[in-house]
Amino acid sequence: MVTGPSGTSRAVRFMVDSGAKYSLLPLADWRAIGLAPKRRLTFALAHGTLIDRDVSECHIALPQGEGHTPVILGEAGDEALRTLQPARLLLA
Repeated sequence: MVTGPSGTSRAVRFMVDSGAKYSLLPLADWRAIGLAPKRRLTFALAHGTLIDRDVSECHIALPQGEGHTPVILGEAGDEALRTLQPARLLLA
């Protein structure tokens, strides 16, 4: 479950990437919970392509714990991606 600054929540199904440093919320999801861009960063994809994306913060609740985390604000065609780092989770 992801929650925006106004308290609006939305269930999101994430693909987990154990090497990712940020989670990514798809366009429809971050707009639905009322996130706004705070800064813009450049990211390198696995195959070397560089992309620019806006970044914000939200609250993410998982069965293993919850907390605030930075998130990439996805654009059209981007899929939900969850990092394990902010949650301090490990793959078993």
